[in-house]
Amino acid sequence: MQFSSLRMTGVKGVREHIMRMRDIAARLKTLEVDMFESLLVHYILNTLPSQYAPFKISYNTHRDKWSINELTTMCVQEEGRLIMEQGENGVLLTVDKKKKDKRANWKGKDKMQPQGGIMKKESKCFFCKKKGHMKNDCIKFQQWLQKKGYDKSAETSGK
Repeated sequence: MQFSSLRMTGVKGVREHIMRMRDIAARLKTLEVDMFESLLVHYILNTLPSQYAPFKISYNTHRDKWSINELTTMCVQEEGRLIMEQGENGVLLTVDKKKKDKRANWKGKDKMQPQGGIMKKESKCFFCKKKGHMKNDCIKFQQWLQKKGYDKSAETSGK
């Protein structure tokens, strides 16, 4: 029953999936249920997800049939191609629900700042380069503005 219902999950990878199928076939052989290698290769191909459809078509159009080792090699190469094509997250076809649930409920340190406002670190004035205040609050900057003829109080009262 386990053999017929087994499908590949992207979490483990294609090599792990083929090895599991191979192991189940070996256990069936000890129970005197012989399975031809070509049948096992076809069955493994049928358990691959839809992202491997072009790969399956390519296999079916070739005249020569692959052994399990050749299938493993070709599938790993195809998995690498899919990773390069779709990015690493694109190949993770199905997420293990146990792992997903653990991550969804995880309460760890937030990297985001609290919503109450921006936490201020020691600010440095861009005008006088001293710590503890910003340029708009700098006395030297205010004096410089008045010297240049920019009166901050007159501009703000006009708005």
